[in-house]
Amino acid sequence: MWNRPRFDLKVRLTLRVAAISAACFAAISAYFLITADRAAHARIDDIAAIVAKTLELQQGKVQWVASPRSDFPNLDPVSAYVMTPGLCLAFRGTGGDVLQRFCSGAPIPANPPPQVFVAFYGSLFDPGREAARPVIVRGTKLGETVVSVDPAVQTAEAWHEAGRLMLALAIALPLLCVLVYAALARALRPTRMIRSGLERIAANDLTARLPPFDLAELSAIRDVFNHLAESLDTALAERSELTRKLIALQDEERRHLARELHDEFGQSLAAIRALASSARQTAAQDCPALLGECDGIARTATGMMETLRGALFRLRPPDVEELGLVASLEGLVAGWNGRSRGQTRFSIRFDGAFEALPASISANLYRIVQEALTNAAKHAVATRVNLELTMRADEIALAIDDDGRSNDPAAKSGMGLLGMRERVAALRGRLSFEAGPNGGSALRVVIPLSAADRQTLEHAA
Repeated sequence: MWNRPRFDLKVRLTLRVAAISAACFAAISAYFLITADRAAHARIDDIAAIVAKTLELQQGKVQWVASPRSDFPNLDPVSAYVMTPGLCLAFRGTGGDVLQRFCSGAPIPANPPPQVFVAFYGSLFDPGREAARPVIVRGTKLGETVVSVDPAVQTAEAWHEAGRLMLALAIALPLLCVLVYAALARALRPTRMIRSGLERIAANDLTARLPPFDLAELSAIRDVFNHLAESLDTALAERSELTRKLIALQDEERRHLARELHDEFGQSLAAIRALASSARQTAAQDCPALLGECDGIARTATGMMETLRGALFRLRPPDVEELGLVASLEGLVAGWNGRSRGQTRFSIRFDGAFEALPASISANLYRIVQEALTNAAKHAVATRVNLELTMRADEIALAIDDDGRSNDPAAKSGMGLLGMRERVAALRGRLSFEAGPNGGSALRVVIPLSAADRQTLEHAA
């Protein structure tokens, strides 16, 4: 697909108006040139008719007086009245010979027309064309009068008229463009508000609404925009509520599974350890050779108990509502530092007061951090993971940075990241997972605080 240059709408429309205006001026100029050419030819036709009539009267007078001396043709009397610069009068006999000719001089124009215009005008209008009228006396043709205008004079007059139009165009066209651009800028000023509203929608700010506009077209866009924003807000609220219910159901399933594992599997492992201990006592008296197997069973059961405790902790973490978000997260980080045995170093920093944070937000933030630490430690194989939780005026920001493998597909598309996205969506927040500036991965989560949440935090403070 071709990359066409992008022009501002105001500039594009102004250029089109300028082109149309220039075309109109060109059409007007052509009309004036055609009209001037027709007027010039009509004038020389009239002069030719007047000269022919005058010569006919002269010949009739000569015949009426019966003067032996004849000064026919005599163009002096008529030339005094009709002569203009560049005009030529002539009488041509029946044999084709010019018997008399008068031409007035053509002044040198102060601003001669350019050669391009001379060639253009000459090719279209034939400025040197002659006008001839027969001289007939008593039914006999004595000859004809010929009138013409110097082509240079006629071309100079046409250039003078065209120059005036071009001067008017040179003055009016820039002024028209400025006025059109200003009018378009004023008319299209609401498009900035429309663009700002679309940017807010793209940033998940579905409270954006457009005010009424004067133009009917923009008002129609405004109605569609506001309806779309309301529909998206409703759909997002319904999706968030559905996600919240699904997450609550998932947590309840985890708690149920944790109880089942603790009550059934945990009791079974405890019984195995007890049986192994009893068997060891019996083997010590009757069959010492079985002591190794009894100790192996006890060690296996102990390992399985440790694994079960870790699974139960992940399925049913400490009660965030009782311990608080800060204490729960500190315990989570301490647990990861203990289990990693120095292979990965986890650190966390808090900025703000989180004691009065609603339980739903605290629980989801805990789960998000839990999934993020699991991704960093298991999939990204990070050696350093830094967490920072910040309380702002109207939102909570969570930043998790590690030095692991940022291009690991499991870390980017696994169920852990999907679960984090679902929890963030349920809180109507934003999540981004990208490569860090110095390598590794950078997870950013922003959770907005509603007016009720902010009021609760302010009262608690």
